Amino acid sequence: MFGKHPRINPLESRKRLLVAESELNRAQLAQEWVAMTAGVRTLTNRVKSLGSIVSAGTLLLGGLTSFRRHQPGNTAAKPSWFQTALKAAELAGSLWLAFRRRSQ
Repeated sequence: MFGKHPRINPLESRKRLLVAESELNRAQLAQEWVAMTAGVRTLTNRVKSLGSIVSAGTLLLGGLTSFRRHQPGNTAAKPSWFQTALKAAELAGSLWLAFRRRSQ
């Protein structure tokens, strides 16, 4: 037995190499899948934060335009301080809601 070299079947050795290569490919695929899901998660978070910034900007612009809008019939009359304060409160409330949603 010590002097004999057992013969390895070439087909059996090829099969073992293919199985080992398949296992390596599976492990590499699992690593790539983890990296891809992390990338998608990062992209999703960036899109969400960009969406909240755009939403806050839209609310700000909408509030500013409604605050600066003139009434068509009363161009000569100056709005009362109560109407001005009410519009400012609406603007502050919409901004507060936008930034509160972003921080959550």
